[in-house]
Amino acid sequence: MIFRRKAKNEDTPATVDAVEETTEPTAQDGGTEEPAAGNSAAGPFDVTEVDPATLEAEDRIDLGALVITGLPGMELRLQVDEQSGDVQAILLVLEDSALELRAFAAPKTAGIWDEVRQEIAAEATKMGGTASETEGPFGTELVLVVPVQDPEGQIFSQTSRVIGVDGPRWLLRGTVLGRAAVEPEAAPPMEEAFRNVIVVRGSEPMAPRESLALKLPAGAQPAAEEEA
Repeated sequence: MIFRRKAKNEDTPATVDAVEETTEPTAQDGGTEEPAAGNSAAGPFDVTEVDPATLEAEDRIDLGALVITGLPGMELRLQVDEQSGDVQAILLVLEDSALELRAFAAPKTAGIWDEVRQEIAAEATKMGGTASETEGPFGTELVLVVPVQDPEGQIFSQTSRVIGVDGPRWLLRGTVLGRAAVEPEAAPPMEEAFRNVIVVRGSEPMAPRESLALKLPAGAQPAAEEEA
């Protein structure tokens, strides 16, 4: 299912693909806003650190727990659970690179990225792959190389970068896929998109690691309905 949303400041409409999936894929210029406490000086941001008026900017898309800023030529795809219809993750695609975004609740007292990172590494090793830690623009991240089977049954190795940032009672996790995961010169747009994310945690009590709720963009309509 394809959703279309025209950006007022662009001639070409951006597309939002709702991809029905129940499994995860194997595998930032922050403007003038003040940085969220404890995060990179350039973002991502907690909603309390930004001017509320900027949330309505033409190039920003409200997806519930995450507000993202579109980049020229970038597509937004939503991974949707086929049975429940819930949006599980956001995928930003630019040419042959992609960035998957997920957000989780965290305790008030401490971040959870260090712990989650170790668990991701252990799972990659269990799958027969490798996981190595490296220092990136957002702190310690993971580089995973795991075996993946394509639709034709062929096995190949897939490389991904897993980035994590602890914010006020939340964890934002980004997985860089495709060319940007292996070629540094292709990474800046994915990193810029990650930096520009605004996390809307909400004040309700949530268990640590519980996924923050995502939603379809306001006004998004299936392509079939638009053409009717």
